[in-house]
Amino acid sequence: MEMESLKFIGAGIAAFGMLGAALGVGMIFSALMNGIARNPAAEPKMKGLAVMGAVFAELMGILSFVIGIMIIG
Repeated sequence: MEMESLKFIGAGIAAFGMLGAALGVGMIFSALMNGIARNPAAEPKMKGLAVMGAVFAELMGILSFVIGIMIIG
């Protein structure tokens, strides 16, 4: 295989990190809705923690995207 095609394969593999980030954010907010349904009084504290968790999950997705772009470029 040529080096150029291996670059694209590596970038595609790095893109799987974005899939993990999307699944992680979905699971975070699913758990948030479940927690709010069980205990509505704790909503403000849970919402802040969920947003922080989503930020870190999205950070991993963005990082994998940047790594994929760096592999191609």
